[in-house]
Amino acid sequence: MTQHATTTARTDAVRAVVVVAAGSGTRLGLGTAKAFVPVAGRVMLARALEPLFTLAEPVFVVVVAPDALLEQCRDVVAATAGVAVGYTAVVAGGDDRHASVQAGLAALPPSVETVLVHDAARCLTPASQFQAVFDAVQQHGCGIVPALPVTDTVKRVEDDVVVETVDRSSLVGVQTPQGFPLSELRAAYATSTQSETDDAGVFQASGGTVRFVAGDADAFKITTAWDLRRAEAVVAGSAGASSVAGSPSGSSSGPGSSSGSGSSSAAADVRVGLGMDVHAFDAAAPCRVGLLDFPGEPGLAGHSDGDAVAHAVCDALLSAGGLGDIGSRFGTSDPAYAGATGDVFVRGAVQALASVGLRPERVTVQVIGNRPRIGARRDEMQDALAAVVGAPVAVSGTTTDGLGFAGRGEGLAAIATAVVHRA
Repeated sequence: MTQHATTTARTDAVRAVVVVAAGSGTRLGLGTAKAFVPVAGRVMLARALEPLFTLAEPVFVVVVAPDALLEQCRDVVAATAGVAVGYTAVVAGGDDRHASVQAGLAALPPSVETVLVHDAARCLTPASQFQAVFDAVQQHGCGIVPALPVTDTVKRVEDDVVVETVDRSSLVGVQTPQGFPLSELRAAYATSTQSETDDAGVFQASGGTVRFVAGDADAFKITTAWDLRRAEAVVAGSAGASSVAGSPSGSSSGPGSSSGSGSSSAAADVRVGLGMDVHAFDAAAPCRVGLLDFPGEPGLAGHSDGDAVAHAVCDALLSAGGLGDIGSRFGTSDPAYAGATGDVFVRGAVQALASVGLRPERVTVQVIGNRPRIGARRDEMQDALAAVVGAPVAVSGTTTDGLGFAGRGEGLAAIATAVVHRA
C-alpha cells in the first residue's frame, strides 16, 4: 500500500476509517477535486479528518485520493494527523467508488477488526458520530449506518406523474461513516456483482444485517455550491458561538475540529439560521402578527393566517437545524394548514429540531412595515413567541421611509435569526 510514512506505520490499531476522497467535484463547478475545495478557509479533507484524531481510542486512517493528487493529499494528512501520522496511509482511488473503497480496505493493517467507510464530502461530521458507529458495530457485530428521519413528504412517480404518497414513517436518510466488521465487508466487496449506492448496500447484498443509529444534521454531504455555502455558514456560526462563550480568539475551527461540533464543548455545537417572510395586506382578513391579534387593522393574505412574523421565526428555526423551510415541511397549499395560526408552524419547527437533538437558544425578529404598529405591544409579542419557541425572543420594528411595497403600505415583511444548540 502507499503510505505517508512506510517506516513508521503503526499496525496495532483494531479500528480503522477509510476516507473516500477521490471524487471529482464536477457539480461544485470549481475545477478542483472536491476534497481539496476550501470550506471557510480549510480544505474539505482536513475538516473531514480532524475529528478522527480526537477519538479516545486510536484508529488507523486510510485516505483514498485521486492518483494525480497523492502528494497533496499526504501533505494534508500529515498536517492534520500531527504526531498520529503513523496511523495513516494514502492510496490511489479506482475508476469508481466501489473500486476506491476496495483500495482503501486493502491498505488496512492485519490488526484491524472494525472499519468505518466515510465520505470526505461529509466534512462536518462530528467525532461523536464516528464514536457512535464504532460502538454500535462492537455491540451488535453487524453493519451500522447513521441516519436521520425523512421529514419531507415522499411521492412515488412514473415519468412526470405522481403515483402515490409513500409512508415516510418507515424511511430514513442515510449518512456516513458506515461501520462494519472488516472481514465481512471485505468478503461482501469481493463477491459483489452489482453497483450499490453505499457500502451498506454491498454488505446487505451479501446477506449481512444493517442497523442504524441516530445521525447528525451537520453530517450532510457537500455536492453543490449551495451545500458549500451552507457548510461555511455552519462553520461561521459555530466559531462565532465559541467566541461569544469566551473562547480565545482563533481557538475554535468549527465542526470537524477538536473544539467544534461533536466535542465536549456545548458552546461549540451551536447553529444559526435565517428566515424571512412577506405577506400582502388583505382588508377582508383578520390581522394577526407575532401571534397577536390587532383588531381594526387590515390582515395579511395567505393560505394560513398570514402571520409573517411567526412564519419567519419558523423558517429561521428550520434553517438553523438544516431542516428545510416552512413551504417544504408544511406545504403552502396543504388543506391541513388552511387558516392555521402561526404558532402551529413554530411549534412544528421546534419539534423538528428536537427530533435531531437540537433546541432553540434565542430568536430575534425584525418587523418591516408601516402597520400595525408593534411598539406598544412589543413585550406582549415577545412573551407570546417565547412561550412557543421555548427560548427568549427579541422583536424590533422598522419602516422603509416610504420605499418599496412596505413603504407603500402594500404588505408586511419579517426577518428572523435563530440560534439553536445541541440539546
